[in-house]
Amino acid sequence: MPEKAEILIVEDDLQISQFLHSSLKATGYLTLTATTNEIAKRLLAEHKPALILLDLNLPDGDGRDYISHVREHSDIPILVLSARQTEQEKVECFNLGADDYLAKPFGINELLARIKVCLKHSAKMTLRDDVFTLDELSIDTANSVVKLNHEVIHLTPIEFKLLFSLAKKPGKVFTHRQLLTEIWGADYVDDTHYLRIHMGRLRARLEKNAAKPRFILTEVGIGYRLAAS
Repeated sequence: MPEKAEILIVEDDLQISQFLHSSLKATGYLTLTATTNEIAKRLLAEHKPALILLDLNLPDGDGRDYISHVREHSDIPILVLSARQTEQEKVECFNLGADDYLAKPFGINELLARIKVCLKHSAKMTLRDDVFTLDELSIDTANSVVKLNHEVIHLTPIEFKLLFSLAKKPGKVFTHRQLLTEIWGADYVDDTHYLRIHMGRLRARLEKNAAKPRFILTEVGIGYRLAAS
């Protein structure tokens, strides 16, 4: 994790914003604060923070618009903090490019843990030149090589694509729609059974216990993610 990583807090509730600022500062982070979409856009351009904490209810528009704006320019991790707790809200945010979603009210320890994961693996993928390693699993996306316990694992083309899609951003949730579009195309966005079948086969090759996966985790009703740590 970068030392003194700078985090942009986009939150119009001043009490929550101050709480986040104080908690993050006490943990060693630097912070920027914005109360609107427009201020957040300006701070993003001027400072290029390491991570964004984003509320969805902003006075000048929906926070989902800001997710789209950020993704036009950057892969900076976005952690949504919102009182909206429906599955559909979460799916929409992940489809737009959010990395994580934490419902309000939340515990500060859980928030700090999620921030640490986002920063750690964002830096890890940059430093290791597209090689992701977790315990005995190694994924080299540049050379299309997957190893388990130092032995090369032979995957089908679809299994390779699924695993490499998840490995782009370890810890990030990829929705069913995102994975189906990337692997099979836009005409297959509703065919989640394809995804379940091939993900099951991929898990069978990688996991000691497919019923309790270590590497490929399910976000029920939303999608899948590669374990970050």
